[in-house]
Amino acid sequence: MSLTEASHALSKTSEVMAGLVERFGPARFGTKPTVGERFEVLSREIAYQQLAGKAAGAIWGRVREQAPEWAPGAVLALGEEPLRCAGLSGAKTRAMLDLATHCEQGSLNLACLGRLSNQEVIDRLSQVWGIGTWTAQMFLIFSLRRLDVWPVGDFGVRRGYGLAHGWTEAPTADELEPLGDQFRPYRSVAAWYCWRATEV
Repeated sequence: MSLTEASHALSKTSEVMAGLVERFGPARFGTKPTVGERFEVLSREIAYQQLAGKAAGAIWGRVREQAPEWAPGAVLALGEEPLRCAGLSGAKTRAMLDLATHCEQGSLNLACLGRLSNQEVIDRLSQVWGIGTWTAQMFLIFSLRRLDVWPVGDFGVRRGYGLAHGWTEAPTADELEPLGDQFRPYRSVAAWYCWRATEV
């Protein structure tokens, strides 16, 4: 199922979603990373945790400049100080180094994640200190292209859902969870439209 087809299917679930699809066109998830790029993608997601896009992008740009080839061994060779000096918090530095350690030692095989279920991917990635459900869900959506992930812990998704429906307050994660059932099996695509709804 292509994103265009999924978007078309979503437009039939409600008038609100039909309006979003009409306004923003078919969902676009960007270029799918290769298996070899997964480590860099996860590193970038760590850098972006709990930060606005522009600020996170600036920090990640400085971090990425620390190593010409962004690979587990290269990150471990850098150590803590260059990552902190590039703008990463202590917690994010620890998470990035722990990710590199897991990958370098073989306790986390990023190449095999595409063969696992969504929950199994979340469980594997959550072995890494500082990687939780949100980061794993972003990886599922944008790297593995899983179409039925519903990231209710993401404030942007909650806020966008509320804005699109004319609510004065964003729903809580618990409130949003069952509201996604109408969008199965394309909840990842529905989340993309919720993010777009915040761009008003």
